[in-house]
Formats: sequence, structure tokens, C-alpha cells
Amino acid sequence: MSFVVVLIIILGLVVGFLTWFIVRLVAMPRQAKAIADQLKQGRVQAAIRGSKALIQKDPRNAEARWFLGQAYLADGKPELALMEWKHVNQIGQFGPDLPEAEFRRSIAALYERFNQTEEALKERILLTKLEPRTAANYAQAGCLFEARGRTDVAVNYLRKAIELDERQSGAHHQLGLILHRTKRPMEAKAEFEAAIKWNPEDYEAFYYLGKIYKELSDHTAALVAFEKSTRSQAFKIKALVERGGCYMSQGAVEKAIPELERAVKLVKDEGAQEALYGRYFLAMCYEKQRDLDRAIDQWERIYAKKPGFRDVAEKLTQYQEYRTDDRMKDFLTCGKEEFMDICKSVVQGPMNLSIRDAADIANGADVIAVENDSDKWLGAKKIPRLVRFLRVSENLDEAALRSLLDQMKKLSLVRGAVVTSSTFSRAAVEFAENRSVELYTKEQLQEMLKSAGAPSAGRR
Repeated sequence: MSFVVVLIIILGLVVGFLTWFIVRLVAMPRQAKAIADQLKQGRVQAAIRGSKALIQKDPRNAEARWFLGQAYLADGKPELALMEWKHVNQIGQFGPDLPEAEFRRSIAALYERFNQTEEALKERILLTKLEPRTAANYAQAGCLFEARGRTDVAVNYLRKAIELDERQSGAHHQLGLILHRTKRPMEAKAEFEAAIKWNPEDYEAFYYLGKIYKELSDHTAALVAFEKSTRSQAFKIKALVERGGCYMSQGAVEKAIPELERAVKLVKDEGAQEALYGRYFLAMCYEKQRDLDRAIDQWERIYAKKPGFRDVAEKLTQYQEYRTDDRMKDFLTCGKEEFMDICKSVVQGPMNLSIRDAADIANGADVIAVENDSDKWLGAKKIPRLVRFLRVSENLDEAALRSLLDQMKKLSLVRGAVVTSSTFSRAAVEFAENRSVELYTKEQLQEMLKSAGAPSAGRR
């Protein structure tokens, strides 16, 4: 009796095993093929149900988990797809319905999507082993090495990608970024040019190419590159700011202003760096054109978002008298003819000098004058002097005084004076102490304008 029972049990086990084997060998592959067809047809929910049914029967069915991950991805649930594919990685069984290279590319993309760069990098490295002649594998691994801060290794992988396929525009691009960041402009330039050659719509590459041209003082080429990069919404504002900077470097303020105004009109985040720099450079241009109302408006907008940005607080302090002192406002903003009249009124009034000659200069005026007759004994020789008026906002340094002395030498004059709407550096003050040069700061200028009753352009 016991023998019969044992035999029955053995037979039962054999039948069970054969049944499982047949299902495993025949039924499950058929079900897997059906799920694959459902995915191709876009029947995502049916594929999910079918995959789950197979997994319920066999939790280690890697193909079913692979299909379920694909279905979740198609259903807009990438986090669930990643969970399933992690199980596939643990099972480690690959075959015709689950090609390893395709799987690793897919899971690497998800790791990257969820910023799991270390895990993504492991998959990309495995891909370089599985497909050692595929350039894209090395390019993607190189980008991930760079993201992990391993720049030297990244460069090697990127160069390997380019060696395998020079058309790898992404590898050229990433290598260009690394070389630009590590201050190797000519090498970076070559890589960005290669990136653009193989992908003419790489507008980010155009942007960085423009920055390199700008650094090399090739402003014409930089302007062209930046213009092309404006086609990218991500780089449009930055590119316009850079174009404005190029024109400013060329001294073409009138061309810089439209570019910078276009940039600030596009600003959505006033605290962003490109917004702050766009407004700052625009204020500089307005200041050079003596449109101080608009310059101050830009500085105030910057100050509201970032009070410590560059010298904005100083600029607002420098021009605080501007809105309350009409005479200083006229001195700073009026046209050349009116400005010369103001300078002459100061020379003839508070300075008590007689004018011999006057001329316009950059950001100011030069007046040659001598003492009035009443200031000297009858018949005494009058000594002419050069009085230079400068309407600037920055502190004047020693170089400004040397420029004055050079002009005095040309005119055979031994005495001079500088009258400024700003202040003088310590070096400039020390330089003037041992020379026949008088210095007049903004505060002294204000008093002289008041004393002279200087004509106001707005009240003419």
C-alpha cells in the first residue's frame, strides 16, 4: 500500500513538472508574444494585465517584467517602469524577447530621468562592453562621468566616441563645454564647430562659440554666433545680452541698446543672472547716453531683486542728488552746447577766470582760462591754465590726471584743474599733491553750480 502511494506521489510530481515545463516552454512564450503585440498595437492596459498575470504565475519571469515596464512607460508611469526593470536586473536573464543591450539602454535612460547618475553610469559602462564599436555608448558614458565630476575620464570617453564616429555631435558639444570651462578656448572652438557641422541646430553650441569669439575679441564673428543662438528659447535672453556686450565693447552703444531692451522684455524671472546683467548693461548704455532717468530705473529694478549686485547700490548713491538738484541734473544730461555754457559759467563765476578758449572732449569739456585783471598787479603776467570738466560716475584715478598733464604739455601750460561729477581715488589725490593740478569733487561742483547760478537747460 505504501509503495502505491509513493508511486502515485512520484507520478503526480512528474505530471506537475511536465505541465509546468509545457506551460513554461509553450504557453508562456505565446502569452509573452501576445503582450508584445498588444504593446505594438498601443493596447497598453491589456499589456499591463497580461504581464501581471504572467508575473503572478512566475515572479522571476524577466520577460514579463520587461514588458510590464514598457507598458508602464507607455502609460506615463516611468517610476513603476523603473521598479519592474530593477527586478529584471536582479534576475539577470536575457534572451531574444529581452535583448540585454536594449534593456540596459532603456533602464539607463530612466536612471538619468530620475537623476540617478551613478546607476545610469553603471549601465552605460556595461553597454560599452556589450557594444564596444557603438560610439553613442561612449558619448553617453562620458557625459555621465562629467556629471559625476570625473572630468579626465569623461574626456577619454568622449574622445573615444569621436574616434569611433566623428559625426557624434553630442560628444563634440560636451567636449567643447569641458574644454571651454578648463580655459582651452581654441580646442573648445574646434569642438563646437564640429558639433555645429554635424548638427546645425545645436544653438547652445552657437552660444558658447560666440563667447569664445568674444573672448578672442572677434566681435563680428561673436555677433553672428549669438544671433543664431537666439533661435533657442533657453539661450535667447543670454544671447541678446551677449550681443549687447559685444556692441558695447565696440563702443557702439546705440546698437547695444536695442539688443539689451529685447532681452529685458523677455525676462520672466527678474532675479535670474541674465536678467540682472541685461538690466545692468542697459543701465550702463543709458548712462553713457546721459539718459539717467532710464538708467536709474534699471538700477532700481536690480536693487529690488539683489541689492548687492555689482556696484548698483553705489550708482544709486552717486545719483541720489540727480532727482533733487536740477543744476547737477543739467550738468549730467544736457547736450554739448548747453554743457559748454554751464562749464563757462563756472569758470567765469566761482573760479573767477577769463576764458581764452574752449573745446569739447569725450565725456566733458576743456576750458583754457586766465586770472581776471583784478586778480593781478597791473602789468603782471597772467598764467593760463587748463580746466577740464568731466561728467562721469566712476572714481577718477591717476590715469585721468596723466591725461590732463599730457594735454597741458601739448598746449605748453603749467597749471591745470579737473572738475568732476564723481570723486578721485586716493592714488589720484596723492598724484596731484606734488603737481600744479587742482581737484574739484562732485560736492564742490554742486556748490560752484549753485554759486554760479549755472543756466538750467530745462529753464532756458
